[in-house]
Amino acid sequence: MSIRHGLLALLDQGPRYGYQLRTEFEARTGATWPLNVGQVYTTLGRLERDGLVAPAGEDEEGHLFYAVTDEGRAELRRWFDTPVPRTNPPRDELAIKLAMAVTVPGVDVPAVVQSQRRHSMKALQDYTRLKGQALAGDTGGEADLAWLLVLEQLIFQTEAEIRWLDHCETRLTRRQEERGQTAAASASAPAPSKRLRSRL
Repeated sequence: MSIRHGLLALLDQGPRYGYQLRTEFEARTGATWPLNVGQVYTTLGRLERDGLVAPAGEDEEGHLFYAVTDEGRAELRRWFDTPVPRTNPPRDELAIKLAMAVTVPGVDVPAVVQSQRRHSMKALQDYTRLKGQALAGDTGGEADLAWLLVLEQLIFQTEAEIRWLDHCETRLTRRQEERGQTAAASASAPAPSKRLRSRL
């Protein structure tokens, strides 16, 4: 997730201080990816170091405001114009867990799949309920639209995860059946003759 570019997008709309940035970022994403203020200020420090933001004064309460620079606007436009690369997909803990589970003896892999499916189905129901609430309270504002887009991405992602878990379960069942057939074929094969055994 690009917190860096998210903050630049908010600052492109006018100077803000750290806590404002945190609040607006979470409002637009429905707090799906919560930020802490320290993380915001660390990112602002890096953006300032890179010449993408600059201090823009303080208010009477001592809040330090930041404003986006021309270089920051150019970087933001590049981010919007460039597709998110899929060459280095992010690590997916569930995929790693199942990859390890099928190779570690004694792990009940179907139980792992079933447990995750139950969890993912509950998450899907929660996201769908939140979407209904968001649609009911939609005032036509851009923040409402932003939250709906995030929710729908979570719904589509969870639906895809459930389909993948179904596929994993089918593949595991097929593998067990193949192993059962191989074991049955080995058991029903005729025993080697005495002459052959003596040669062995």
